[in-house]
Amino acid sequence: MKELTIKKNEILVLKDIYKTYNLGKTNVNALNGISLSIKKGEFVSIMGPSGSGKTTLLNIMGSLDHPTNGKVYVNGKDTSKMDDSELTRLRRHEIGFIFQFFNLIPVLTSYENIELPLIVIGMEKDQRKKRVLELLERMEIEHRAGHKPDELSGGERQRVAIARALANRPSIILADEITGDLDSKTGEKIIDLIIELNRSENQSFVIITHDLKVAESTSLIYNIEDGKLI
Repeated sequence: MKELTIKKNEILVLKDIYKTYNLGKTNVNALNGISLSIKKGEFVSIMGPSGSGKTTLLNIMGSLDHPTNGKVYVNGKDTSKMDDSELTRLRRHEIGFIFQFFNLIPVLTSYENIELPLIVIGMEKDQRKKRVLELLERMEIEHRAGHKPDELSGGERQRVAIARALANRPSIILADEITGDLDSKTGEKIIDLIIELNRSENQSFVIITHDLKVAESTSLIYNIEDGKLI
């Protein structure tokens, strides 16, 4: 495949992405030729029914999975040319993840969950403390810094998860059904928070959702069906 010319403001570019799973004698085509570009500061949602390929697409965007065919570029870097250690470094520095079920470490406090990715990249203790306290305040959960996940409400857990995703100042944040495990009122507050972060920080977000109300809060909506953007 001819090397693409990536524009400076293109954070994430997918070109002709296919993903096929071999299930015994059957091939399942999860993604069928998807191409898209996410630019700096864009707030994008991807909608689709169960089994449409949303999660597969998110995993490939985040370099958690490899496409069968096609190219993924993150900040102009061709991920197909990276080995596992290079992909791990890419995820640590360039991509933040927010999950439906939070994926917080249960034995760590809010402060420690947010601090963990900063420890992994080797940030000095004083710098870590400054960044974690900044994020706790930004998420309005500084009073919950010493509490573990099972001592927090669903909305508070998701705020900790968002803070953790932002900790390393990634180029893009990928969010998977982030309101799916929250009541409607709490979910609206979380989306409002992400809208504010997108505007004030010029932070790029891609949200996978089946909720039209969530999708309509974003600036651009893609629909995926049978592994194709329609």
